[in-house]
Amino acid sequence: MKKYWMFLVLFACSFSSNAQLSNYEIKIETMQIDGLVGVQAFAHATHGSDWLILGGRTDGLHRRQPFASFDKQGNNRLIQVIDPINLQSWQASCKDLDSSLQDQLSATNMQFIQNGQYLYLTGGYGYSIQLNKHITYEKMIAIEIEGLIQAIKQNKPITAFFRQITNPIFTVTGGQLKKINQQYFLIGGQNFQGKYNPMGPDHGPGFYQEYSNQLKKFNIEDNGRTVTIKDFTTQKDSLAFHRRDFNVVSQIMPDGNQGLTAFSGVFQEKENIPYLNAVNITDKKYSIDPSFAQYYNHYHCASIGLYSAKNNEMHSMFFGGIAQYYDSVNYLVQNTDVPFVKTIAVVIRDKNGQMAEYKLPIEMPNYLGAGAEFIHAPNIPKFDNAVIKLDELGGESVLIGYIYGGINSQAKNIFWTNTGKESIASNKIIKVYLNKHTNNKVGILNKQSNNGIQLQASGSISDDFISLRFNLIQKGQISVQLLDKNQKMVKSMNWDLLTTGANQIKLPITKPKNGAIFWIHLKIGNNIYKQKLVIEP
Repeated sequence: MKKYWMFLVLFACSFSSNAQLSNYEIKIETMQIDGLVGVQAFAHATHGSDWLILGGRTDGLHRRQPFASFDKQGNNRLIQVIDPINLQSWQASCKDLDSSLQDQLSATNMQFIQNGQYLYLTGGYGYSIQLNKHITYEKMIAIEIEGLIQAIKQNKPITAFFRQITNPIFTVTGGQLKKINQQYFLIGGQNFQGKYNPMGPDHGPGFYQEYSNQLKKFNIEDNGRTVTIKDFTTQKDSLAFHRRDFNVVSQIMPDGNQGLTAFSGVFQEKENIPYLNAVNITDKKYSIDPSFAQYYNHYHCASIGLYSAKNNEMHSMFFGGIAQYYDSVNYLVQNTDVPFVKTIAVVIRDKNGQMAEYKLPIEMPNYLGAGAEFIHAPNIPKFDNAVIKLDELGGESVLIGYIYGGINSQAKNIFWTNTGKESIASNKIIKVYLNKHTNNKVGILNKQSNNGIQLQASGSISDDFISLRFNLIQKGQISVQLLDKNQKMVKSMNWDLLTTGANQIKLPITKPKNGAIFWIHLKIGNNIYKQKLVIEP
């Protein structure tokens, strides 16, 4: 069984801060509408105050046994319309649609985006009744939003509002579909074929898994009858795009142009740990930010973007979900089992393009947020890429939107004991309010996030080493001291002139089969980075 490592992280270093940091408070309030079916990892669109909810799963965290994982009973074969203002909901079954549409509309982790009157869905993974196997779909669905919503409300046929095309570029699940101006970006994700098995592709029923490693760009021509993909290009880069189940937040960049930022995600190519870095994407180029590390909210969760033109600040906010790190009494705890968390955090990019992470003083009401979505409130001022105009929000408490669905877990770590009862797909709605009339800082700065080191450790009770990953800003000598729980020296090692950029070193240890406590002192130049490592038996 995989055990977890916990790290108490202390830093002695200099870091930049946002001098013009916008202040506001976030408050959340749970509400309930009777009759809603809980869903997670779904797609959505809006028309007026109505939400269109479809796809995803109606159960909780997927189980690890191949016969039970992503079971067809958990496929969501309902389409819901929700009016959170008048507390009403309506449902329609997919059973009258073409079998190919039925299958894909019940997939989990489809990529999706709303463009005006149309909702586009691509890929997704799940059990295909038509093919009698688990697949990642190679199709795109185009949905006419208003017509479908009205048909469901009036209990009329829905078949006329769906169109579907096949194209292998869409064989992706767990990626993100976004826009910059009129160009579409299909980012990362994977092609997964067969039944999930945590023991790997060559055990049990076996499976095929290939990460996309790509940034795909294209245009969509849609005349209401025919959907055509135009001007398709792709860029392959495993350092930037070997990730899935991550967050991509639309941005207003410091130069005032639209862009995207891909945050964290899983899994690194050589280790089963999340990424800490972020990838900035514009219509012309992309780049990995070398100075920023995101320690909270690593998996896909409800997220929003807010921009202050006055301070030229971009705020990317994340609500709960799953992460390798969480805060405990103002220190970071690292758990490589990557547990559910309650953390609400915001990443702020300042006018100079520097990003830093702040933990908000409130938390999610439960271990909730993974596979959830943020849905904007009607009439909130926002750019055409859905980034909220922070400066234009008035009033002391403004409803900016809602969090719907997602996995609600009973505990932090349930994967290895998951019988299917430890978590559910939530049917709760969480209202999100923003109050600018405050002198309180938006949150507590995570000093690790913008020191440029991106320090990350990994291992297990069966390893005879501790692996440290970090970035060097310039060539130089580093030293590492490993101490026991009583601060007595266990090992001291030195490395001369390591190269700039990403580095990985391994500290030999005796396998800590019964658990152990270590202190790690990493010295780079005049700065010392200390971590307390607790290996549970």
